[in-house]
Amino acid sequence: MLKGFKEFITRGNVLDLAVAVIIGTAFNKIVNSLVVDVLTPLIGAIFGAPNFSALKLEPIAIGNFFNAVVNFIIVSAAIYFFIVAPMNAIRQRKAKEKEQTPPEPSEEVKLLREILEVLKEK
Repeated sequence: MLKGFKEFITRGNVLDLAVAVIIGTAFNKIVNSLVVDVLTPLIGAIFGAPNFSALKLEPIAIGNFFNAVVNFIIVSAAIYFFIVAPMNAIRQRKAKEKEQTPPEPSEEVKLLREILEVLKEK
């Protein structure tokens, strides 16, 4: 039973998932800091304080919902423009570079070329 548990824990996909969760948690702090410390004050300086928590529609406090929606849009935009778009550009650049460089011939092809050269000399 412990052997099965050890195999489960040491599987590659379980370890990859654990690393992803840890990195995601750390990355979440970076994104939240970008939104809270950089983008929100910038939006507040341009449009006024971006806080809708006092907004109410009779008994329904929709201000917090608006805050959550605005925060979601800001976080989504930050992730897209600062992470996804640059990573896509890097991937496209690498793909173009890979297409431009011809693949190296296999060992069999190299050997056949050597044999062809020897035969041409005779």
